[in-house]
Amino acid sequence: MAAQAVAGYPRRSGPGNGTLRRGTAHPRRGPGAFRRTRAGWTPWLYLAPALLVLGGLLVYPIYQLGLISFLHYTQAQVSGGEPTTFEGFGNYTTLFADDQFWQVLFATLVFAAACVVSTLAVGCALAVLLTRVRAVPRLALMLAALGAWATPAVTGSTVWLFLFDPDFGPANRVLGIGDHSWTYGRYSAFALVLLEVVWCSFPFVMVTVYAGIRAVPGEVLEAAALDGASQWRIWRSVLAPMLRPILVVVTIQSVIWDFKVFTQIYVMTNGGGIAGQNLVLNVYAYQKAFAASQYSLGSAIGVVMLVILLAVTLVYLRLLRRQGEEL
Repeated sequence: MAAQAVAGYPRRSGPGNGTLRRGTAHPRRGPGAFRRTRAGWTPWLYLAPALLVLGGLLVYPIYQLGLISFLHYTQAQVSGGEPTTFEGFGNYTTLFADDQFWQVLFATLVFAAACVVSTLAVGCALAVLLTRVRAVPRLALMLAALGAWATPAVTGSTVWLFLFDPDFGPANRVLGIGDHSWTYGRYSAFALVLLEVVWCSFPFVMVTVYAGIRAVPGEVLEAAALDGASQWRIWRSVLAPMLRPILVVVTIQSVIWDFKVFTQIYVMTNGGGIAGQNLVLNVYAYQKAFAASQYSLGSAIGVVMLVILLAVTLVYLRLLRRQGEEL
């Protein structure tokens, strides 16, 4: 048996025998493999503090939001008067059976889409304009835009309400429409809020796209101009394809911001308009959770909003990857 083992033949050994069979020797990892493994973990070590902070600020609140949405959690449970019970999908069933929820969801989707398109159009147009004007007008436009961007949402909403006030606002006098109340009608109120949202959101798009345009080689734009391309054709055929990664970022940011608008709607329509005609999902969730003390139902609305935003973002990124874009 010893001779066979020396010759390389396997032993017939029982359990516990540590003899290796032929060809089963453990490969020895060289120093290059160790360095590659260590290099692969190095970025995660640098990101670990930020990931821990994000985990505490995002993961745990989302977990609590989802947990409350599966409970029967009202003011009675908060005060300790009644025990908390598990409802399962009961809150979601109640929510999806409510016709007002679907009306508010549709209004939110349309309003957010209009805000995103308008913000991108205004921001990109002004970004192109910044590349065409001289230094002094460019500086004035940048300062005005940054001032609008830095204005708190409550302050900006109050200023816009004053501008379009039916009694004292200058907008009605300039337009010559008398004492027209912009917040009385449903569509005029949404239009007024849309203007305020675009006013405080377009600077981010403008500054980001302007920085991207400045990074485009001037020879490319000069060649397009020499070929007789108009400004619109240069934007559509030259700048937009080169700026697509930047446009992806500003589009996703705008979708997230505009879909969860709260302050502008709440301040400018006094909590959602007459009979809730200007409600969006964020204000609707606030009313259910805090005005009606149905915290579990408000949490269910929050979970639905989170799922919709994740779905829209993932679908958008998937479409871009199918077109061969590197993100």
